[in-house]
Amino acid sequence: MKLSESFSGALRSFAYFMASGTHYQLKGIDYLKLYGEEPSAIEQAFAIFANVIELDENGEVLNAKYAEKRATDYIRSYCDSNFKVETPYEDWEIELY
Repeated sequence: MKLSESFSGALRSFAYFMASGTHYQLKGIDYLKLYGEEPSAIEQAFAIFANVIELDENGEVLNAKYAEKRATDYIRSYCDSNFKVETPYEDWEIELY
């Protein structure tokens, strides 16, 4: 089974905005340095995105913006110790497979 175009598009968009340093939910956060210095933080953000995103029976993404928010909240909290994630992460959200 192949990933749906809907999921592929959601992942591509998230990856682009994360890699370009222009993700609107991370304004004011210098997170690009994590790519070279602390890649495990980026790995964790992508794991959260992948774990949280939901698809319907046709492979259509149901919650792309929510998955992005959970992932970017992790990066924000990683870079800014004063930022607290509003709903703490559940174990399944942060699992690395």
